[in-house]
This record gives sequence, C-alpha cells and structure tokens, in this order.
Amino acid sequence: MPQRPVPSSAGVSGRMQRQRRKDTEPELALRRALHREGLRYRVGLPVTGLPRRTIDIAFTRVKLAVFVDGCFWHGCPQHATWPKANAAWWEAKILKNRERDRETTRQLEGAGWTVIRIWEHESAESAAGRLVDAVRDMRARTAPTPSGAAGHTSDSVV
Repeated sequence: MPQRPVPSSAGVSGRMQRQRRKDTEPELALRRALHREGLRYRVGLPVTGLPRRTIDIAFTRVKLAVFVDGCFWHGCPQHATWPKANAAWWEAKILKNRERDRETTRQLEGAGWTVIRIWEHESAESAAGRLVDAVRDMRARTAPTPSGAAGHTSDSVV
C-alpha cells in the first residue's frame, strides 16, 4: 500500500478519526434486534490465529461468526464510494480491507465456523431474521440424538 497521504483537509481528517471501529450504529441495532429475538451471543471474540481480529457477533455453540461490514470501508458493491482525493491510497486501503476479510473468513471456515457478512445498509430486522433462521438451522443439525443428553446452549432462541 502506498505511504499514508497527507489528508485533503482537516475536516476530512477529523471525520475519519472519529469513525468507530466497533460498536457502530449498524452493529448495535443488529445486536438489539437479535436480543429482542431471544438470541444470546458474544461480542468481540478473537479470531484464533489472526492477531487483532475479532468477530463482531459470535454464536459460539453453533460456531457462527457474524461481521457487520461498513459500505465505505469494505467496498460494498451497491454503495461503495471511491474518494477523489488521494484516490490511489484509498483504493489500495479498501482492497486490502477486502483481502483481510477474505483471509479472516478462510481462517474461520478452516476452523469449522460458518461466516455470515452483513452490509451496514441491510436493516437490522432483516439481518436478525436471517441470523435467527441460521442459528435455528445450525442447532437442528447439531442437536443431540434422542439417546443423547440435551445440553444447555447460550445461543438459544426463546
């Protein structure tokens, strides 16, 4: 990636520095919607083998990792915008973010996790509905046989 450029303006620089890396509005809205649906999850679970990477929302019992990707930072095919100032640097930055996302997905899938990525523009209710269905399906596939003992799961839907 090219060397970090000089910001195009103090205002732009300030806005970028204030961008949250975690607990963004789309993440919080999704977590509230999941909680209303009765799902329980972990937040910020580290990705084994990849330092400084965490799962936004993790359903550990069924090994489901959920990432809420920002349209700008992850290059959404519908809403991505490409800055005109320092364009080469931003293009390299966003492409590197996409590659890091693919690497994280490969690492988790290799460890037996299912990965779902949700774009920030998707409504929290729609995303929560998809996740409720996914957790139910995954629980049904991993449910103990009638002769086995039923276990407690924190990912339960009440």
